[in-house]
Amino acid sequence: MTAPVFVVEHFDAGGDGRYVLDGPEGRHAVSVKRLRPGEDVVLTDGAGRYAECVVLDTEGKDRLVVRMDSVTEEPAQEPRITVVQALPKGDRGELAVETMTETGVDAIVPWAASRCITQWKGDRGAKSLAKWRATAREAGKQSRRVRFPDVADAMTTKQVAALLAKADLAAVLHEDTELGTEPFATADLPADGEIVLVVGPEGGISPEEVELFTGAGARTFHLGRTVLRTSTAGTVAAALLLARTGRWS
Repeated sequence: MTAPVFVVEHFDAGGDGRYVLDGPEGRHAVSVKRLRPGEDVVLTDGAGRYAECVVLDTEGKDRLVVRMDSVTEEPAQEPRITVVQALPKGDRGELAVETMTETGVDAIVPWAASRCITQWKGDRGAKSLAKWRATAREAGKQSRRVRFPDVADAMTTKQVAALLAKADLAAVLHEDTELGTEPFATADLPADGEIVLVVGPEGGISPEEVELFTGAGARTFHLGRTVLRTSTAGTVAAALLLARTGRWS
């Protein structure tokens, strides 16, 4: 198994490379993971910078002392994959964020589609967005990523259309094959740039939204003969993209 990942705000080690991981991350490393001298750990800022370290000692219940030799930067992979996720009901939003993060998407955009039962407004919206971002962070650590996905502020349909207009491939998952949707498994994919994928709500994407998105340059695709839940469709589509673009090679 690869070394566990912990998030840090800086990489300022002493002259001998000694670094102390404290706070909630240090407590988790010492009291939950029960790391011991000689074990390997990875410290990251979640934005691509990371350091491979070796545990030297523990201090109390929340301080892990490690040796940090150097800091490395993992380059962003291409093509960049952004998933626009319509707001699901209940905790299915966090499930979608968790599995898409573990799969390897680069950015997640919450979308207030017209048929969404859930609406993010006021304090509730702020709390929901914070949950999505916390989920992405924890899933990034669990899946041993050092570059966590960006979770954007919630977008309106017009803002999503503007995002699609700038993409190298703008794809809208739509189960209505009678509208002439293409199979996503055989779509022509760009080797670099950005792929933006739109996942609709439980009630589906409205005809007006489809028209706006296709007018912005998007194409409609279907994944297969079955209809997936909104909380799983993005993960399945992202996995297909990561395999076909070679990012999983």
